Amino acid sequence: MSLIDLLISSQTALISITFILGLLTGSFLNVVIYRVPVMLQRDWRNQCREFLELDEAQIKTAAPAAQFKVFNLLKPDSHCPYCGSSVRPWQNIPLLSFLLLRGKCASCKHRISARYPLVELATAILSGLVAWKFGANWLTLALLFFTWSLIALTMIDFDHQLLPDNITLPLLWLGLLLSTVDIGLGVSPADAVIGAIAGYLVLWTVYQGFKLITGKEGMGYGDFKLLAMLGAWMGWQSLLLIVILSSLVGAVVGIFLLIFLGRDKNIPLPFGPYLTGAGFIALLWGEQISNLYLNFLVL
Repeated sequence: MSLIDLLISSQTALISITFILGLLTGSFLNVVIYRVPVMLQRDWRNQCREFLELDEAQIKTAAPAAQFKVFNLLKPDSHCPYCGSSVRPWQNIPLLSFLLLRGKCASCKHRISARYPLVELATAILSGLVAWKFGANWLTLALLFFTWSLIALTMIDFDHQLLPDNITLPLLWLGLLLSTVDIGLGVSPADAVIGAIAGYLVLWTVYQGFKLITGKEGMGYGDFKLLAMLGAWMGWQSLLLIVILSSLVGAVVGIFLLIFLGRDKNIPLPFGPYLTGAGFIALLWGEQISNLYLNFLVL
């Protein structure tokens, strides 16, 4: 029996293998989450330097990883941010290495953030959920890539209040492209195009209205592009549910932070994590939630 036949015939095998794949991908996502913003900052800095016609020596910087001449997703090799020692392959096994090292660097013994294994574990669990929901097919493969991208966007926006165009825009175009291919996505090209346009315009309208009333910017343009991307993947029909879910969760979290943690109300909260979370929920259980709501209205 081939691996493909095993995945098709056994849901347990499919979920188990997808879970392991999610762990490995989560390890790579930790690299993406940290390095993509740094890469963008370095690129913006170089663009500003060129525009102002300044020499490198004329700009003092404390930017992360400024000591590396080449800095991308492949180079430099993984290393400890505190002592600079290289991370050996056996020290980079998802979850297992963190446990064996007891959450500390093998060289300097500085504590490693628990967020790294948590991202790996979350990626594995969410990947397993996608496999459980949609089975062994091309749709699951596409939705796994979609889910991994949502995780990266969530953490980057949480850290930097930034939703990189080099992630959201390719995903938007990919969603539009997949709507033309019969892989079970269930979204027609027309629904995808309208979803992308409506997703962008909905938040853009809210942004302009809020700015007109308060004189402040309530969200960033990255949020518009993110909702447009979600509309391209799931169609315009999903947008209302996504907006409602993200707004409710955002309101609850915001109130909790203000009342119980004393967060300054003038410090903005990233909206991207709520959009990505709502998008993932709508992807897996959108139909059931909508039916439950309609049944409630009938009662």
